[in-house]
Amino acid sequence: MMTVDLETVRLFVHVLAATVWVGGQITLAALVPALRGAGGAATRAAANAFQKVAWPAFAVLLLTGVWNVAAEGDQGSAYRNTLVLKLVLVVVSGVSAFVHARASSRSAMAVFGALTGLSAIATLFVGIVLAG
Repeated sequence: MMTVDLETVRLFVHVLAATVWVGGQITLAALVPALRGAGGAATRAAANAFQKVAWPAFAVLLLTGVWNVAAEGDQGSAYRNTLVLKLVLVVVSGVSAFVHARASSRSAMAVFGALTGLSAIATLFVGIVLAG
């Protein structure tokens, strides 16, 4: 068996948190139509349950993301520019998720939910680009 080092653990924890944050949003978005059919209480209950794992995962993503940047060091201007793009997408994803969770109209929930999901998926893609 190959050895496991700290870098492997760091990347594993980051990818696991990304799986929860991004994958959970995709899964919840797919379930919303069925949940609406069960009534508003079911949709709210699912959203509340998801938030209990999503926000801790987002915090882990932020912490391991900082750890990743520190571990990788300066990789040149193209890397830095791509990293800035990823950071902007992370902020958009987090802020739009926060607004989505507090939205009072269905249209605001739809817009901010879509923005959250799309920016989270884009962040995942840019992260893969950075990993090279």
